[in-house]
Amino acid sequence: MIKALIIAVLVVSVAGCSGNQSALDVHGQSAVALKQLIVIMVIACAIIWLLVSGFLVWAVARRREVRDDEVTKRKMTVGVQSAAIATVIIVAGLTMISFYTTRLLNSAADDAVVVTVKGQQWWWQFVYKQDQNQALFQTANELHIPVGRDVRLELESIDVIHSFWVPSLAGKLDLIPGRKNILTMRADRPGIYRGQCAEFCGLQHSHMALMVIAEEKADYERWRMSQAAPAREPTSDEALAGKDVFTARQCAACHTIRGTPAVGTSGPDLTHVGARQMIGAGLLETTRGSLAAWIADPQTLKPGNNMPLVPLTSDELRQVSAYLEGLK
Repeated sequence: MIKALIIAVLVVSVAGCSGNQSALDVHGQSAVALKQLIVIMVIACAIIWLLVSGFLVWAVARRREVRDDEVTKRKMTVGVQSAAIATVIIVAGLTMISFYTTRLLNSAADDAVVVTVKGQQWWWQFVYKQDQNQALFQTANELHIPVGRDVRLELESIDVIHSFWVPSLAGKLDLIPGRKNILTMRADRPGIYRGQCAEFCGLQHSHMALMVIAEEKADYERWRMSQAAPAREPTSDEALAGKDVFTARQCAACHTIRGTPAVGTSGPDLTHVGARQMIGAGLLETTRGSLAAWIADPQTLKPGNNMPLVPLTSDELRQVSAYLEGLK
């Protein structure tokens, strides 16, 4: 029974070391450096704990003898001084290692991809820059990056303090209103990595997730070119009608669809929303049904978000969902 319990505890513990949102399952330079820092500190603390515990056990178990007070005081003085020196050395060493690791988190190559990350209640806006630092296009809640290349993230907040954290790729850094923080990220292999806002920011803080999709260079370039292009024209009568409804209603006042009259800026850019894997900052998979459900009643799905209830007929709802699903 005890053996089975020990095995179960070990299995559960090991399971927590992997996954698409684990600080111990690392696939980027910054994350590797942080993992090494964690391991060094855990080992150092474990050794200190074992030494202190061993000394306490020895002190309790040893046989007490009457000794000369001067000798005892001298030994106690040497012991306290040695402990103080060891403490200074350990703390200074861990501080230097931590400082060195922090410097690695902000170092980026000259050819790094530059993306502005804007956190707001409760979703992420990613603005991709051109070489001249001009905005090229933007996405929401889904960050694509090329494998093996540094990505320079310029972190900004629109409202309250948020915190950008993708444990498998980089460290955690706050987004503070009125201030720009810089975080460097690099993925060493293709994959999908989950991130999360790590600073409590209001009612839907737990529903403020993001996805980092690391792709090979050719795949990333194809994605980048498709995202930079304007929205495709609808190919069906239903979707065409949905485009007219979208631009005629208040949807166009909040959202942008490049290549159309919709130029709103308060909500996510929907130019290629149909190509994203999730909507609502990781809340639902991107399907026509989930798009329709979100449009029909966003406050039930994510209470407190800034999208108002738009009164649409059932036919209009089907048309708009068909239009958005086709924006690949």
